[in-house]
Amino acid sequence: MAEFLATLQSLFTFAFVVSSMLAMGLSLTVGQIVEPLRNLRLVLLALVANFVIVPATAYLLAQVIPMDDELQIGLILMGAAAGAPFLPKLAQIAKANVPFAVGLMALLIVVTVIYLPLVLPLLLPGVQVDAGQIAISLFGQMLVPLGIGLAVRARWEEAAGELQKPAAQVSNLSLVLLFVLMVGLNLDEVIGLFGSGAIVATLVLIGVAIGCGYLLGGPGRDTRQVLALGSGQRNLAATFLIATGNFADQPNVLVFLAGAGLIGMVIVMPLAAELGKRAGQPSGVAAAPPEPSAGR
Repeated sequence: MAEFLATLQSLFTFAFVVSSMLAMGLSLTVGQIVEPLRNLRLVLLALVANFVIVPATAYLLAQVIPMDDELQIGLILMGAAAGAPFLPKLAQIAKANVPFAVGLMALLIVVTVIYLPLVLPLLLPGVQVDAGQIAISLFGQMLVPLGIGLAVRARWEEAAGELQKPAAQVSNLSLVLLFVLMVGLNLDEVIGLFGSGAIVATLVLIGVAIGCGYLLGGPGRDTRQVLALGSGQRNLAATFLIATGNFADQPNVLVFLAGAGLIGMVIVMPLAAELGKRAGQPSGVAAAPPEPSAGR
């Protein structure tokens, strides 16, 4: 039964990521995605937040908060991996800048693939990272459907508009099912982390990530919120790939990542909803050109 539920979780994750990226591509243009990334200062600050401040915080927390070695490894993996596929959906819920969220996600994925093989051996001596495996998984599930959606919209805009709604509906449904399933599968693991120091470390790491993302996200509310959400939600797909390839004999690494992933979702999803409620705007894209946003 547990194996069946784990398979369902993988299927729901795949369905959410692919349908979400396809829906984003069908509703946006390449120009909309690239335009926010022309702000070099904002891009550099996003990289500093995700690949300097958050990993350094994770490493520091692993040294000062008492916890088992396996939990320390999980915390460092979590801190080092950026570019979560949930970011565009979170930005849409928050009524923030969805094109910037898509562009930022793509940027963080590319940098993560290059960054992890270089940095993790320094933070975790002895670990080996298969950059090719990570790249194939992340690019195939996120960037390929995004590219297909963008190509369809560029060539057949009317058809893209018709396809976007069912793709967004599949994305929303699979996200709900994934969240419910993650709670059911990982609640015991989360409860088991209490008393280990891992819960405190996870909460502090997510809090620092959200805070530094918001502070470094530029003068605009929409970009600050996107960077805050994007920094707070880490790339668990990449961490699971690394953990299963390097720490199969240390099961608590995966236990930590599953628990931390659930904690992260419980924090950032309500946060995005609250930001969207406060925005009080009907559009899913704030401060963006008047193009249809994802989710319409």
